Parts: sequence; C-alpha cells; structure tokens
Amino acid sequence: MNMPDEEIRAIVAETLAEQHRLQQESIETIVLKAVASVLASFGIEEDDRKELRADFQHLRRWRKSVEQAQSYTVKAVITVITAGLMGAVGLGVRVVLSK
Repeated sequence: MNMPDEEIRAIVAETLAEQHRLQQESIETIVLKAVASVLASFGIEEDDRKELRADFQHLRRWRKSVEQAQSYTVKAVITVITAGLMGAVGLGVRVVLSK
C-alpha cells in the first residue's frame, strides 16, 4: 500500500506542529516555575501578586511626585538666582546713577 506524497507531507506537518505545541507548553511551564521560584526566593508568594502590584503602583506614583518636586525645585532655584542677579544689577545701576 503506497501513500501519496501529499498525505505523507500532511502527516509529517501535523506531527511537527503537535511536537512544537508540546515544546511550547513545556517551555511556558518551565518559565513559570522559574519565575515563581525566583519570586519565592525574594519572599514573594504567588498569593501576594495583588499586593505586589499595588506596591509597584505606589512606588511609581512616589517616583513621579519626586521627579515633579525636583522639577519645581530647579525652577525655583533658577528664579531665585535670576531675581538676585536682577536685584544686584538694579542696585548697581542705582549706585552708578546716584554719583
């Protein structure tokens, strides 16, 4: 009994696709176990995911507020220096004009 080439190709392709799917599932399982193991080594259990997410969100808000405060601080320092220089120039002009 001879099988047509097309049927053989279809069987081989199906077998390879199934093998690929099984390998992907295996890889995903290994990666999930590795990530869970690493997180557990840091003391983070799988049940803590919601709290961990909330912690990261809080840290992000904190970081952004600190960055914003730094921006405002730089602007305030520039304003103070500029005002000081303008005051010094103004005082210098007054002294020169009063002579």
